[in-house]
Amino acid sequence: MISTNQKVLSGECRIKLPRPTGEANRTGQSNRPTERANQTGETRMSTKEKAATPASGDNLPKPDSLGAWLQDVDEMGDLMVISAEVDPHLQMSTVAYLSGQEVDSPVLMFDNIKGHPGGRTVYNLANSSLTRSAMTIRETPGPSGTELVSALKDKMKTKVGPTQIDAGDAIVNQNIETGDDIDIRKFPAPQMWPLDGGRYIGTGDAVITKDPETGRVNVGCYRQMIKSRNEVGYYASPGKDTLLDREKWWAMGKPAPVAAVYGSDPLLFMVASTSFPKDSSEMDHYGGIAGQPLEVFESDVTGLPLPANAEIIVEGFSYPDKTFKEGPFGEFTGYYGRPGDATPYIEIEKVRYKNDPILMCALMAEWPASECGVLWSMTKAAKVWADLDAMGVPGIQGVWSPPEAAAWGMTVVSIKQMYAGHAAQTMALAAQCMGGAYFTKYIVVVDDDVDPTSLANVTWAMVTRSRPAESIDILRETWSTYLDPSLNPPEMRPWGSKCLINACMDYKNIDNFSPRTRLDHPAYDEVVKRWAEFGFEGEAPKIEVFEE
Repeated sequence: MISTNQKVLSGECRIKLPRPTGEANRTGQSNRPTERANQTGETRMSTKEKAATPASGDNLPKPDSLGAWLQDVDEMGDLMVISAEVDPHLQMSTVAYLSGQEVDSPVLMFDNIKGHPGGRTVYNLANSSLTRSAMTIRETPGPSGTELVSALKDKMKTKVGPTQIDAGDAIVNQNIETGDDIDIRKFPAPQMWPLDGGRYIGTGDAVITKDPETGRVNVGCYRQMIKSRNEVGYYASPGKDTLLDREKWWAMGKPAPVAAVYGSDPLLFMVASTSFPKDSSEMDHYGGIAGQPLEVFESDVTGLPLPANAEIIVEGFSYPDKTFKEGPFGEFTGYYGRPGDATPYIEIEKVRYKNDPILMCALMAEWPASECGVLWSMTKAAKVWADLDAMGVPGIQGVWSPPEAAAWGMTVVSIKQMYAGHAAQTMALAAQCMGGAYFTKYIVVVDDDVDPTSLANVTWAMVTRSRPAESIDILRETWSTYLDPSLNPPEMRPWGSKCLINACMDYKNIDNFSPRTRLDHPAYDEVVKRWAEFGFEGEAPKIEVFEE
């Protein structure tokens, strides 16, 4: 497989942002400076001179919290605090979108939000950063995209269930509101795009439901538009677990219990966005990936297990006869999803939030500004790879779902061909396994000398090894989504199609296939040693495939 020291991810760099300076320390203090520069409109990288003495161990962020993740990001020099006043109506998301045009742009924390004194939001969590994505899955930054996907794939095979603590020990219960005291509009929920149906408090969220028949707890990511002070919508595409759960409750003549987390360890958001088997709980997969259980407590309202170290949680019930016009919403495809339509909402009975909470936002847009580009690329690819392993498909060298294709739209699998039909088998199973079935339109299989994370390599393989008349298959009436803008009228959107492209060398004639041009290994080694002598800066590109 070809490997280079170039960024696996590509994108046009239109904006150069200031990079952080200063020595990091782990104090457990808020990332907000002791004096906010609201009057001057200062924008700064996170300050480091905030605490004279370290905070006590009790004040340190818990490992399964947004605070701990942000502290690690701060130490990496990847946190930008913006204290210039910003309007949550379109302006905040515009800043995030423009900053996101640069690959590896920093996490943004807004702490001076118009109309919300003391409110804070974060954007650009993983975005286009492979480094922050690695950190989120508890891996040391540095490996290639394929290596990180392989590590995540292996972690997905392990489950560690949550551990229950007393509700009184849960940080999120520092503030509790019920009845007339509830008003979720006080949180700085943004309107991100001009045609959005309203303010969306739930974008980087984790929505918790339970199957009333089996007791399986689901954690999913579903957009949530504010309806009123104590009502919030939650849209789910056909076939998604929260939709199936609530329909079971309604069929029993009962309201569906729902909780929504607005601010958590980004790993919880990541697993909430992944297609795991329908009898599997994302809380268990969180523990497997994190290497330690998620701390939860049992709700006294819904009975659901709630993350103890969340920033904000709302919970209540959804009723079959109570809907409102929700949407449209600018989605991860870079288009508005389905038109505004009737959507169930949650009647909120309790709001919980920690002191000085941070609302976690996820800007949905085209690459590279998409909040979830690399994170979703890794999780989708890892799940497809894990599914292929579980089905016994041999020879898998790597899997990638390009963020340029909205992460969900395309999957590339690299294989070492071992037998006739191996490539066709891999394509078919990658297209319809649990990790790959939803929405993905293009499944491409390449040989083991092609880096699946490089669109340049993949495109080269497609045009030099595939034969359109023989190498392309189409699957019809497959699982899709109302968020796919190409399917019209919108009522067609739950049904899609898939294009399977065999970009491997023809196995029947592989021994006669034209040899590709490869470097001479001794010549390469000599050039690498003399790279600086030849006038180049940095290291020479790393090549792993040579003429034999």
